[in-house]
Amino acid sequence: MTTTPSEQGVSLGMPQLPAPDYPDDVRARLEADAREIIGRYPDSRSALLPLLHLVQSEEGYVTRTGMQFCADMLGLTTAEVTAVATFYTMYRRKPSGDYQVGVCTNTLCAVMGGDAIFSALQEHLGVGNGETTGDGKVTLEHIECNAACDYAPVVMVNWEFFDNQTVESAKRLVDDLRAGAEVQPTRGAPLCTYKETARILAGFPDARPGAVEASGSAGPASLIGLRLAKGEQPEPRIVHPRGEERRDAAPQDESPADHLSAHDAPQKTSASDPAHPAGPVTEEGE
Repeated sequence: MTTTPSEQGVSLGMPQLPAPDYPDDVRARLEADAREIIGRYPDSRSALLPLLHLVQSEEGYVTRTGMQFCADMLGLTTAEVTAVATFYTMYRRKPSGDYQVGVCTNTLCAVMGGDAIFSALQEHLGVGNGETTGDGKVTLEHIECNAACDYAPVVMVNWEFFDNQTVESAKRLVDDLRAGAEVQPTRGAPLCTYKETARILAGFPDARPGAVEASGSAGPASLIGLRLAKGEQPEPRIVHPRGEERRDAAPQDESPADHLSAHDAPQKTSASDPAHPAGPVTEEGE
């Protein structure tokens, strides 16, 4: 196997050619933004993560030029910057699309249809995992859990939620993205391009109309437990056996044997009987 001189230099630990610099006007603008970011932290090194988002917002991915810029601004080596840029999956290392379409393939989303959606989109778009369509619009990837399991299967576009997807709805979604049609996430902020998303992640104000009001918006299914804890929902009702006439209250001396299953029987717990807060009460003598 033959190698090029540059590849031989890398394998032997020889220094590589310096990364090309940004044009003067671009560098001046990025330096101003970088100084604002660095000023937020007592230790400048802590600014590396948002600085990587900043340079990613410039070219759509983290280039050698971008990593050299971060190193220069923070007094780090390019090796230190590269170690961070290659660790986190939100930093792209090669050109990618305007829209990062991520299909969750973790357990719940997968069994609810995520695997089928991902497979169908690969065929529909003609790309593999982490690849970009020829028009540069869509990069497809499978992603890990995004804490939206109650809306499975979930697709994310530039980290905005598209809940309860199907194969057909996901196909329509990517077709609309490629066609430049207006696409509205299920919840959260309005959709924007990946470069715009990267700048927001760098910590700069989100100027999208309605974005501030929509930020952090959890869906109703995610908030049921919290609402119950606050007393904003009625108490859970007792479910009686199928075919049995519904009653307002079950006799407290009724045993589980009188029901189709123990789950149907009223239980003396702190939830149903405040006089017995210690948990289920066993029959006398047991």
